[in-house]
Amino acid sequence: MPSQIERLCEEKNIRLTENRRIIARVISESIDHPDVDEVMRRASKINPKIGIATVYRAVKMFEELGVIAKHDFGGKGRARYEKLEGEDHHDHLVDITTDEVIEFFNEELEVLKDKIAKDMGYELIGHKLELYCRPLKK
Repeated sequence: MPSQIERLCEEKNIRLTENRRIIARVISESIDHPDVDEVMRRASKINPKIGIATVYRAVKMFEELGVIAKHDFGGKGRARYEKLEGEDHHDHLVDITTDEVIEFFNEELEVLKDKIAKDMGYELIGHKLELYCRPLKK
Protein backbone atom coordinates (compact mmCIF):
# COMPACT_ATOMS: atom_id res chain seq x y z
CA MET A 1 0.00 0.00 0.00
CA PRO A 2 1.50 3.38 -1.00
CA SER A 3 2.36 5.89 1.72
CA GLN A 4 0.68 9.28 1.90
CA ILE A 5 3.73 10.95 0.33
CA GLU A 6 3.77 8.39 -2.50
CA ARG A 7 0.07 9.03 -3.19
CA LEU A 8 0.61 12.80 -3.24
CA CYS A 9 3.51 12.39 -5.67
CA GLU A 10 1.40 10.15 -7.90
CA GLU A 11 -1.34 12.81 -7.92
CA LYS A 12 1.29 15.30 -9.13
CA ASN A 13 2.49 12.81 -11.79
CA ILE A 14 5.91 12.50 -10.16
CA ARG A 15 7.70 9.24 -10.88
CA LEU A 16 9.32 7.72 -7.83
CA THR A 17 12.27 5.38 -7.89
CA GLU A 18 12.25 2.50 -5.42
CA ASN A 19 14.68 4.40 -3.18
CA ARG A 20 12.46 7.50 -3.20
CA ARG A 21 9.50 5.28 -2.31
CA ILE A 22 11.43 3.91 0.67
CA ILE A 23 12.33 7.43 1.81
CA ALA A 24 8.70 8.53 1.34
CA ARG A 25 7.51 5.60 3.47
CA VAL A 26 10.08 6.34 6.18
CA ILE A 27 8.92 9.95 6.49
CA SER A 28 5.21 9.06 6.17
CA GLU A 29 5.47 6.49 8.95
CA SER A 30 7.50 8.71 11.28
CA ILE A 31 5.74 9.81 14.43
CA ASP A 32 8.64 12.10 15.28
CA HIS A 33 10.32 14.78 13.16
CA PRO A 34 13.46 13.06 11.82
CA ASP A 35 16.44 14.87 10.38
CA VAL A 36 18.15 13.64 7.20
CA ASP A 37 20.59 11.46 9.15
CA GLU A 38 17.71 9.71 10.92
CA VAL A 39 15.80 9.27 7.65
CA MET A 40 19.00 7.75 6.24
CA ARG A 41 19.36 5.34 9.18
CA ARG A 42 15.77 4.16 8.86
CA ALA A 43 15.87 3.88 5.05
CA SER A 44 19.15 1.96 5.07
CA LYS A 45 17.54 -0.69 7.28
CA ILE A 46 15.18 -1.32 4.37
CA ASN A 47 17.79 -0.95 1.62
CA PRO A 48 21.43 -0.72 2.78
CA LYS A 49 22.46 0.60 -0.66
CA ILE A 50 20.61 3.92 -0.25
CA GLY A 51 23.14 6.75 -0.06
CA ILE A 52 22.94 9.98 1.88
CA ALA A 53 22.94 12.00 -1.37
CA THR A 54 19.80 10.13 -2.46
CA VAL A 55 18.13 10.97 0.84
CA TYR A 56 19.06 14.66 0.55
CA ARG A 57 17.76 14.85 -3.04
CA ALA A 58 14.52 13.04 -2.19
CA VAL A 59 13.84 15.18 0.87
CA LYS A 60 14.51 18.36 -1.13
CA MET A 61 12.20 17.16 -3.91
CA PHE A 62 9.40 16.25 -1.44
CA GLU A 63 9.75 19.65 0.23
CA GLU A 64 9.61 21.49 -3.11
CA LEU A 65 6.51 19.48 -4.07
CA GLY A 66 4.85 20.57 -0.83
CA VAL A 67 4.34 17.05 0.52
CA ILE A 68 6.66 17.43 3.52
CA ALA A 69 7.49 20.36 5.77
CA LYS A 70 10.97 21.39 6.81
CA HIS A 71 11.50 22.70 10.34
CA ASP A 72 14.51 24.24 12.04
CA PHE A 73 13.58 23.80 15.68
CA GLY A 74 15.86 26.05 17.68
CA GLY A 75 18.40 26.72 14.94
CA LYS A 76 20.60 23.78 15.91
CA GLY A 77 21.86 23.51 12.35
CA ARG A 78 19.83 20.48 11.37
CA ALA A 79 16.54 20.58 9.58
CA ARG A 80 13.83 18.15 10.61
CA TYR A 81 10.93 16.95 8.52
CA GLU A 82 7.32 15.86 8.75
CA LYS A 83 4.68 14.85 6.24
CA LEU A 84 2.00 17.39 5.46
CA GLU A 85 -1.52 16.21 6.06
CA GLY A 86 -3.82 18.43 4.03
CA GLU A 87 -5.67 20.90 6.21
CA ASP A 88 -4.50 19.29 9.46
CA HIS A 89 -2.93 22.19 11.35
CA HIS A 90 -0.88 21.85 14.50
CA ASP A 91 1.80 23.74 16.37
CA HIS A 92 4.97 22.48 18.04
CA LEU A 93 6.37 22.47 21.56
CA VAL A 94 10.09 21.72 21.69
CA ASP A 95 11.58 20.32 24.89
CA ILE A 96 15.01 21.97 24.91
CA THR A 97 16.38 19.44 27.39
CA THR A 98 15.62 16.38 25.25
CA ASP A 99 15.09 17.93 21.79
CA GLU A 100 11.69 16.15 21.70
CA VAL A 101 9.09 17.82 19.49
CA ILE A 102 5.49 17.58 20.66
CA GLU A 103 2.66 18.43 18.29
CA PHE A 104 -0.40 20.14 19.72
CA PHE A 105 -3.59 21.93 18.69
CA ASN A 106 -5.33 24.49 20.88
CA GLU A 107 -8.67 25.92 19.80
CA GLU A 108 -8.36 28.94 22.12
CA LEU A 109 -5.03 29.81 20.51
CA GLU A 110 -6.55 29.51 17.03
CA VAL A 111 -9.32 31.96 17.97
CA LEU A 112 -6.83 34.35 19.62
CA LYS A 113 -4.47 34.48 16.63
CA ASP A 114 -7.39 35.38 14.33
CA LYS A 115 -8.52 38.07 16.78
CA ILE A 116 -5.02 39.57 17.03
CA ALA A 117 -4.72 39.81 13.25
CA LYS A 118 -8.21 41.28 12.91
CA ASP A 119 -7.60 43.80 15.72
CA MET A 120 -4.50 44.95 13.85
CA GLY A 121 -6.42 45.29 10.58
CA TYR A 122 -5.34 42.05 8.92
CA GLU A 123 -6.77 38.77 7.76
CA LEU A 124 -4.65 35.88 8.99
CA ILE A 125 -3.77 33.47 6.18
CA GLY A 126 -1.36 31.24 8.09
CA HIS A 127 1.01 30.98 11.01
CA LYS A 128 3.72 28.86 12.53
CA LEU A 129 4.13 28.53 16.27
CA GLU A 130 7.00 26.82 18.03
CA LEU A 131 7.19 26.91 21.81
CA TYR A 132 10.64 26.21 23.32
CA CYS A 133 10.28 24.84 26.82
CA ARG A 134 11.92 22.88 29.59
CA PRO A 135 10.09 20.65 32.08
CA LEU A 136 8.78 22.28 35.22
CA LYS A 137 10.83 21.48 38.31
CA LYS A 138 8.85 19.40 40.76
